[in-house]
Amino acid sequence: MQAYTSPRVEQGFRMSSSVMATIGSTGSFKFSESLNYELFRNSQGPLKQGDRAGRRVSFICNSTSKAKPTSSMAVEQRDIVNGSSVSPVYLPTPPNRDLRTPHSGYHFDGSTRRFFEGWYFKVSIPEKKQSFCFMYTVENPAFPRKLNPVEEAQFGRLFTGVGAQILGADDKYICQYSEESRNFWGSRHELVLGNAFTARTSLQPPSKEVPPEEFNRKVLEGFQVSPLWNQGFICDDGRSNYVETVKTARWQYSTRPIYGWGNVGSKQKSTAGWLATFPVFEPHWQICMAAGLSTGWIEWDGERFEFLDAPSYSEKNWGGAFPRKWFWIQCNVFEGASGEVALTAAGGLRQLPRENFENAALVELEATTEDPGTTLRAPTREAGLAPACKDTCYGLLKLQMWERRSDGSKGKVILDVTSDMAAVEVGGGPWFSSWRGKTSSPELLSRALSLPVDVDSVFGLVPFLKPPGL
Repeated sequence: MQAYTSPRVEQGFRMSSSVMATIGSTGSFKFSESLNYELFRNSQGPLKQGDRAGRRVSFICNSTSKAKPTSSMAVEQRDIVNGSSVSPVYLPTPPNRDLRTPHSGYHFDGSTRRFFEGWYFKVSIPEKKQSFCFMYTVENPAFPRKLNPVEEAQFGRLFTGVGAQILGADDKYICQYSEESRNFWGSRHELVLGNAFTARTSLQPPSKEVPPEEFNRKVLEGFQVSPLWNQGFICDDGRSNYVETVKTARWQYSTRPIYGWGNVGSKQKSTAGWLATFPVFEPHWQICMAAGLSTGWIEWDGERFEFLDAPSYSEKNWGGAFPRKWFWIQCNVFEGASGEVALTAAGGLRQLPRENFENAALVELEATTEDPGTTLRAPTREAGLAPACKDTCYGLLKLQMWERRSDGSKGKVILDVTSDMAAVEVGGGPWFSSWRGKTSSPELLSRALSLPVDVDSVFGLVPFLKPPGL
């Protein structure tokens, strides 16, 4: 696939670039790592993600509407105000689960190289016009405690620890962070992880997924999360006096995955392609669940939010550090959709081997917001988990997609939807002016990415050599 990109990002979360891609007859398409784009649509029958056969299309997204979206991913909510309370049902993570994507596991290989891994889970409540974004991070877990002077002299300046952040209702924020990771754990090959910031006295904190009751009995402050379950309680650590914070947050909800990354009923794909197995083009990125439905509750700033079949999403990153500069958009709550629509787009100035950097992006979309945004933390090379990006969940987004005629003109409109609940983010910098760049991949790399390499099957022949995370 040939494509030309000219991304532009201005202050105030204005984003624009261009894209042309192949779309399948079901209306779904995806791109490889350097394109960092994902759109799913289901207008007639079950969605088949990743279907590449079919027509040539182009699309443009312009944030010009202030429409009030209703979720295309949510079913009718029960009246949970009139005394009935939502009770999420816990299910342990099954082996060989459906919709499991590659890179679901924890990628730490035990080495002392600079390393972080971060997980992102979002739940949107269209009826309340509120979203909750849960972000978990571990840094340099080879050192479970802060480096001492001898270790710093030997390994350099490495930041250690575990962080839990939430961007919640009204774009308020909470963060709890510890420089120790000795109570953090992650499954080597599954999307299951947890941490105890504070364990109950005389009780050993969990080191694997446990039933909710056992977690609550052993952990005072912490979290555990899986593809089907997310629970925790954290306290703000007082280090974020530059944003509006809440003192505590408690949550417990279950999730029913609908779409992972790949054809429904088929083996799921790596968002970044098969080269994501190797420590190049870092940080890596994997969409773990393009769309799902979550049920449960979140206690936030003195208010309890209960939700039933709320649109949800999850992804992860891992590698040496976040890009020098990046943008990101995610939305699965749209007005005007006859079926399910989930959109994720990202681009960044990422690191290549030998301290080289490249622009990586491909989409034409424009998202705007009148909201100033909330400063969040991200794993950086220079300062560890530090304030490095700005987010809001009130982005205005208009997404249009149409068939492309042979002469390049626009044909039949395929999709025309809007949202005022898009999550938008800009990070790194500097952001003093518009960011313009052009993405092009070397021919050899493009050919390599297009090879139908099934890494899971390769390592299936020699499972003892299968790298962590895959």
